[in-house]
Amino acid sequence: MTDRHAAKIGRVTRWTGWTQWRGSLALCLALCGLELGLSSIARAATFTTFDVPGAGTGSGQGTLATSINPAGVITGYYLDASGAFHGFLRAPDGSVTTFNAPGAGAGTDLRQGTFPKSINPSGAITGYYIDAGNVIHGFLRAPDGALTTFDAPGAGAFLGTFALSINSAGAIAGYYFGGATLGYHGFLRASDGAFTTFDVPGGQSTFALTINDTGAIAGYSVATHLISHGFLRDPDGTFTTLDAPGAAQTFEAGTFVWAINAAGVISGDYVDANEVEHGFMRDRGGAFTTLDTPGTFTFPVSINPAGAVAGYYIEYDSVQRSSKTHGLLRTVFDAPGSQGVFTFPLSINPAGAITGYYADANSVFHGFLRSR
Repeated sequence: MTDRHAAKIGRVTRWTGWTQWRGSLALCLALCGLELGLSSIARAATFTTFDVPGAGTGSGQGTLATSINPAGVITGYYLDASGAFHGFLRAPDGSVTTFNAPGAGAGTDLRQGTFPKSINPSGAITGYYIDAGNVIHGFLRAPDGALTTFDAPGAGAFLGTFALSINSAGAIAGYYFGGATLGYHGFLRASDGAFTTFDVPGGQSTFALTINDTGAIAGYSVATHLISHGFLRDPDGTFTTLDAPGAAQTFEAGTFVWAINAAGVISGDYVDANEVEHGFMRDRGGAFTTLDTPGTFTFPVSINPAGAVAGYYIEYDSVQRSSKTHGLLRTVFDAPGSQGVFTFPLSINPAGAITGYYADANSVFHGFLRSR
């Protein structure tokens, strides 16, 4: 497993029947300022859908947008017809630049290639790539296109380094697999390339997923019996454990933190005793607000400076063993062409523009931009 969902994608996969380990399910939840309830009032929005030149058109292929910056520049990756992944950068005028990290493999056995995950205000991009030996490494693409690859100290030959989030100063957060315990550990890569590695106290594995502009890092740790706890790591290295009220302390349950904004507001989800997944927001004072949707599983995954949250929820039919995912911006939305089945928003910028991807009737992925 590779991206931010490495520790929990197995559970979601069982619930939904999706088997693409690198993808996620997607939708969008929006909460603005103190208005934390979901409303049925729709706001006018404009959808732009796009495909990267060279993206495959077969089932499971296509364009997957992952992150948008304040200027509206979008990054992500695409799967070509041969089964290899490549990175892309889409400018606000719609022009697209494709790129590959040095050393990225082109094999199809484990979906090798380049996977951009986050773009900062200056246009610097971080993510990871999988080489020909199926080892994972981090990369940084500078605004001028220069590419730097890196491995966290102690990263092993199995799995490797997952770079997931970059802030305005160029600091990168993520996690790696390795060390004496052969577990997952968090890392911070400073803008000068210096590394700090860390483990959440009491955790057996640490998944650092997001960094804000103050240098605070958030994510979750996994303890015994696969019980998860959210965490916040302050810039001085101090840890705070985050357990949402109602989170079950049972096998494969707990609290999962996905995003933090510059003000320290956090979004994530928790699993209750009935294995229902609820979204939540935690303000900088420590107060939690539960976010429920019409679906069984709610996942807020991105939060902007104003507190608007992008995420997704899943409708799961246990009888038919089928699922649908929908976007939310106070109301349900589906990307045009998604057939109401698979819309996957992943990132929201300060203006409220959202990017992500959707699957069409032929299970081909397409990128989208939803703007106000």
